[in-house]
Amino acid sequence: MNTSTESVSKKDHSPLVQKIVFSILFSISFAHLLNDLIQAIIPSVYPILKQNYNLSFSQIGFITFSFQLTASIFQPFVGYYTDKFPKPFSQIYGMLFSLAGIISLSFADNFYWILISVCLIGTGSSIFHPESARISNLASGGKRGLAQSIFQVGGNLGTALAPLLVALIVVPNSQKYILWFVIAAVIGLAIISKIAFWYKDHLILRKNNKILFVDFHNLPKRSVQFSIAILLIVIFSKFFYTASLSTYYAFYVMDKFHLSIRQAQFHLFIYLIAYAIGTIMGGPLGDKFGRKYVIWFSVFGAAPFALMLPYANLFYTDVLMIVIGIIISSAFPAIIVYAQELLPKKLGMISGLFYGFAFGMGALGSALLGILADHTSIQFVYQVCSFLPLIGIICYFLPNLKKKVG
Repeated sequence: MNTSTESVSKKDHSPLVQKIVFSILFSISFAHLLNDLIQAIIPSVYPILKQNYNLSFSQIGFITFSFQLTASIFQPFVGYYTDKFPKPFSQIYGMLFSLAGIISLSFADNFYWILISVCLIGTGSSIFHPESARISNLASGGKRGLAQSIFQVGGNLGTALAPLLVALIVVPNSQKYILWFVIAAVIGLAIISKIAFWYKDHLILRKNNKILFVDFHNLPKRSVQFSIAILLIVIFSKFFYTASLSTYYAFYVMDKFHLSIRQAQFHLFIYLIAYAIGTIMGGPLGDKFGRKYVIWFSVFGAAPFALMLPYANLFYTDVLMIVIGIIISSAFPAIIVYAQELLPKKLGMISGLFYGFAFGMGALGSALLGILADHTSIQFVYQVCSFLPLIGIICYFLPNLKKKVG
């Protein structure tokens, strides 16, 4: 099925609308890096919190559940509201929540205080993502896959840097050294403030010139709903599986290969860097070959490597984690843009829905896998999760919104 594009503008020459705005894309990507760096501190300090407060895997899973639930449940509502009433400065409020959460986490000395801290960070994230995805779309100049990849890779790099920085700054000292990450939140506030003014000017330009830039497809409503359902199932398999990798990977290599906390954090960093590389590849590949094929390959294609992972030695565990990280991470930019093209008039809501559902599946996965690890073992969890990418075969039923480009 082809996508036809209708572009109506009184001022087609306007650089704000017709051209890709790299300065805004890289700025919002860097803000995403800082936002997700703050988020990723939470799983990175799990070994420290578990050791300091004698937490069980179930409690670790519930901490992740609480964080990702608050990071997910508000996102579709934020997106729905800002579709109707755009709020250029809303991201500033989100970063302030994250700043409060970081300060609170550095002083938290019991399980319930930790829960409050991660919920503050989760709330900040739920405000940040829907509007940020909309901004990257508006600054894309029509190259939505590339723009979404630039935006996403910032978040992935932030997630990758967190365990490395925690290993260098927090692990050798104490939990209170988490306060150093306040610097990231302050820098983020400065960047987001500048982006907010561009966004405000962009909205005024569109309103004054009655600019419309929307992609239309001729899929019936039922096909759109069916496609959204398939994408949500794919999100389930992808993020349920990656929950095992991001939340419990440090514990896995510590248990199986008898590594220290610091050594385990460096192995986690290797996987997260690979995940970031895959993200930057996924969007442009979707623009070129069609998003359906990228989504299909990135989830189902990771299955053979995921199935081998529980039986590999330390060297090949790193190799497989690099391959899995690159392949499976390429899906999300393509999924987001594909969903935005299915419902182009509801960018905020659809972005919030998919980011929210992704965080929600990560939350549910972390909680359930923590309970499973307590009742069996962390290595058994990885054996069970290795089958999840096989669900990606259902991508075969997605319609093509863009033909393969020669």
